[in-house]
Amino acid sequence: MIEEKSALEIEYSQDDIKTLEPLEHIRHRPGMYIGKTGDGSSPDDGIYILVKEILDNAIDEFIMGHGKKVVVDVTTEDVMVQDFGRGIPLEKLSDSVSIMNTSGKFDSKAFKKSVGMNGVGSKAVNALSQSFKIRAVREGKMREVTFEKGKIVHDSSIQSSSSRNGTTVWFKPDATIFQNYRFIADYLDELLSNYAYLNSGLKIVFNNQEYFSQNGLRDLIDRKAPQEEKHYPTIHLKEGDIEIAFTHTNKYGEEYYTFVNGQNTTQGGTHLAAFKEAIVRTVRDFYKKDFDASDIRMSIVGSICVRIQEPLFESQTKTKLGTEKLHGENITMKTFVGDFVRTHLDNYLHKNPQVAEVLLKKIQASERERKDMEGVRKIAKDRAKKASIHNKKLRDCRYHLNELKYEHRDKTSIFITEGDSASGSITKARNAELQAVFSLKGKPLNCFKNNKKKIVYENEEFNLLQHALNIEEGIENLRYNHIIIATDADTDGMHIRLLLLTFFLQFFPDVVRLGHIKILETPLFRVRNKKETIYCYSDEERVAAIKKLGSNPEITRFKGLGEISPDEFKGFIGSQIKLMPVLLSDAIKIQELLNYYMGDNNEDRKQFIIDNLIVELNEEELLEA
Repeated sequence: MIEEKSALEIEYSQDDIKTLEPLEHIRHRPGMYIGKTGDGSSPDDGIYILVKEILDNAIDEFIMGHGKKVVVDVTTEDVMVQDFGRGIPLEKLSDSVSIMNTSGKFDSKAFKKSVGMNGVGSKAVNALSQSFKIRAVREGKMREVTFEKGKIVHDSSIQSSSSRNGTTVWFKPDATIFQNYRFIADYLDELLSNYAYLNSGLKIVFNNQEYFSQNGLRDLIDRKAPQEEKHYPTIHLKEGDIEIAFTHTNKYGEEYYTFVNGQNTTQGGTHLAAFKEAIVRTVRDFYKKDFDASDIRMSIVGSICVRIQEPLFESQTKTKLGTEKLHGENITMKTFVGDFVRTHLDNYLHKNPQVAEVLLKKIQASERERKDMEGVRKIAKDRAKKASIHNKKLRDCRYHLNELKYEHRDKTSIFITEGDSASGSITKARNAELQAVFSLKGKPLNCFKNNKKKIVYENEEFNLLQHALNIEEGIENLRYNHIIIATDADTDGMHIRLLLLTFFLQFFPDVVRLGHIKILETPLFRVRNKKETIYCYSDEERVAAIKKLGSNPEITRFKGLGEISPDEFKGFIGSQIKLMPVLLSDAIKIQELLNYYMGDNNEDRKQFIIDNLIVELNEEELLEA
């Protein structure tokens, strides 16, 4: 047995001082450059950042007036991005994607208001790709360079070409860094749609599907808020380097889409804070009444885009803007946004009195609802505080109990499960640092067609869940990045899953829309002999496992999560966890969806169940197969 030395016994000498080449450092510490190295099941996983970094370069060419089309082809593993801009200067083609802090974007004359100004993006993609190839065509000349894991393997040198000017990049993420990754088309659809909305007149072709917007952010809001959900037509205001659009709907909560120089700032920042404050102040001044801010913004769906020089972001992945004062100008972001909204929104409301009247009624309705629920909310909060002390529904993770550093929040998860047996197994097997467990008591209430007062505040189960997640005032303070529904793989488990999804879709749709809800995939069967154990997630996998192991292997059907031992569970909720993201397409109308699946019985749903009924084969039939 080899004994490990204690920290005090380990020698520290000049041999321990290492110098890594820049691209080696990216491979050694990828999280510093592209955030999470997940498998693609979350929209903020690093493989989508890789796509975005290459796209940003193509979009910047369009912004500078060069090329009106970008072609994107993505398979489950490979990506190709082609623009028709000027083409990277051929002599610097290799350097531009392999030498850190090499970029044409440092010169503000060429890229005045660009996203990628730090000369890192394409280098990170190159370093983190199993294979990376770039081709530039410029003024009748072409050069192509190929890399593997950041190291050059082929350089075609400069050749003649009759192709159009532009740059094309092909890359395949390194599977040793992004384990078991796959690209999810819905996440790429959201990314590319936003690029189209932010760049009116640009045509993006993604896997032969065309994205094009003529009206900018108005088109975005019209997609996010269908006509039948709006209280009034989308207000769309634009001038120079700022554009906003918003409306009010019949949804709960607030919903914002924010951008800086075309970059989707999913965590908001100073421009969003200024936007929200400016709307409140302008509305109060227009109606000459001191409305509560929450009543003005309740059910709003809004978007803002600003273009500024040298934006300051709070992380390399550029998801939150930190700019307080505009570069080269004696003006703050708050004033820049505030002055624009105050002037243009006030003018709009004066010119459109019918919209102003509808908006006023919406604010007054929100005010009545808030006051009606104030007493109930106070009682519910007190009940939740007492319950959190005296019951064991929530087994929190140490991240929250010990207030660990913020950068670990994206790794936090909460498993929502049913019954003591299942929650007990997960609790024993979990990573207590970052994984929490919330235990339901039986099936929750079907909350469809019930109001928020009855469900969120008067129903103990959902009230405690809401407080555990900390989403009462919106999802800005959501305590866990992954909300994982972990139910048994039987009809009761599926029903509980639907009831939980109904709760989130009905009252907290942003939690679903922003990709926080996941379904835990656990094996249905264990097939094993004395030498090997195979876990199977479907009948097809079970048949294949039986054929592979042969000789009458032992077959176990896991009817409930509680039947899986904690030792086995460690694999299913550890590094190899299988999560199925719940995706909410903009084309889906939530109320119609809920009415179909969770409303009163109807013939269409009955026929759907009959048409999709799966008859499980017995063991003998599988063995014969």
